[in-house]
Amino acid sequence: MTHSPPERISTGVSGLDEILHSGLIPGRSYLVRGDPGTGKTILGMNYLTTGVEAGETVLFVNLEESEEDIRDNASTLDIDLSDVHFLDLSPDSDVFVDEQSYDIFSPSEVEQEPLTTAITERVESIEPDRVFIDPLTKLRHLTSDTYQFRKQVIAFMRYLKEQGATILLTSESTPDSPDHDLQYMTDGTIQLERPEMGRVISVPKFRGSSIREGKHSMRIEQGGLAVYPELATNGHDREYVAEPIPSGVTEIDNLLHGGIERGTVTVLSGPTGVGKTTAGTQFMKEAASRGERSVIYMFEESTQTFMRRNEAIDIPVEEMMQQGTLKVEEVEPLDHSAMEFAREVRREVEENDTDIVMIDGLQGYKLSVSSESDEMLVRKLHTLSRYLKDMGVSVILVDEIQSVTGEFQATEAGISYLADSIVFLRHLEISGEMRKAIGVLKKRTSDFERTLREFRITDHGLEVGEPLTGLRGVLSGAPEWTEVESTLDNGE
Repeated sequence: MTHSPPERISTGVSGLDEILHSGLIPGRSYLVRGDPGTGKTILGMNYLTTGVEAGETVLFVNLEESEEDIRDNASTLDIDLSDVHFLDLSPDSDVFVDEQSYDIFSPSEVEQEPLTTAITERVESIEPDRVFIDPLTKLRHLTSDTYQFRKQVIAFMRYLKEQGATILLTSESTPDSPDHDLQYMTDGTIQLERPEMGRVISVPKFRGSSIREGKHSMRIEQGGLAVYPELATNGHDREYVAEPIPSGVTEIDNLLHGGIERGTVTVLSGPTGVGKTTAGTQFMKEAASRGERSVIYMFEESTQTFMRRNEAIDIPVEEMMQQGTLKVEEVEPLDHSAMEFAREVRREVEENDTDIVMIDGLQGYKLSVSSESDEMLVRKLHTLSRYLKDMGVSVILVDEIQSVTGEFQATEAGISYLADSIVFLRHLEISGEMRKAIGVLKKRTSDFERTLREFRITDHGLEVGEPLTGLRGVLSGAPEWTEVESTLDNGE
């Protein structure tokens, strides 16, 4: 007998819903853990306002900040709490003030009428569908010992569930806080952290269903939390024909035995100024003529510089952009995590049916995971590339080699194994003159030409010469002519 998956309700944060495979299970309780300032209360606000939008009744039980302060803080993030009901149990609330002072905070009096009455009367009067308690660990200060605290919490959550509510509660992650016990008393735990690399969110516990494991990127912005889940390497695919994508330059296509293949990863490798980006853009120019869409994510060059440079060599990028066959996106590495970037790429591919994605360049991309190791860079690139390949997208990775001339190096970032094809460009010093050459080092999907050709960027676009059969020692960094001179030496 098969069982249908339980109904879900949104947390109010789409990325978190994705991690939870559609959201929270109604009628259960969930703990949100994290240090001060990690965004726990903001998550609760998103949770409640989403309930309001769904026509539900929601209740905010505040035990620390006053209702006035919470509403003021929400307004600075453009979060509207006007339809959210409050039960203000903060220290300066009238609920806890008797004629003398804060006597209600005496542990010996905690199980007396005031607290229980305030909660039950409020819950029964509005019958909330969602309840957010912030922070529940404040109740620990009102109880005589840990046993009494656990007893109070279990009874409190059981009462709310009996009323049909889904409960989200926060805890203070301090050394003496009892939130460790709360993890065992709730149906799930959402962990918020703020390490040096940026804010992250994870779900170490979730009863009743599988979730997307790992740590996922998060940021606080206008409207609340934004979560960017780690990109999954499965579950994404679309039908496509595995066919060559030509560049439109006959000699380059001859080198590649017809072009780069759809749904593969190609690395364009070479030192600065050799023409890597221009070579990649040439494939996009040809794709545009077929009505296909491409996108370039530029980590190291401005859009204006890119446009001027290409217009000067007869690659009409402005026209392509106006027609929607090309999008150029500047990426500021230090403003994006690798997971945020992957989310943006995924949105572009799935919403616009994009055929070619070029990341220019990998050193800039590496800055977005600067707190991680080179191994982490490769892992995240692998995940993103795998997703794009499954979607039938042709991926072009532009990798800059630091040495202008000298001994050959395939890639700087150590990502050779990710590539289905590696096309390298080299500066050549021949008879005191700087020239350029292009070649193919690797191609998994077909045969390829194992020669070098001269590579030129002219006013009329790219020009590639005949094979340099008379030149040797290019990869060792010491090119020299054999007795049979090539057309390059003759200047033809």
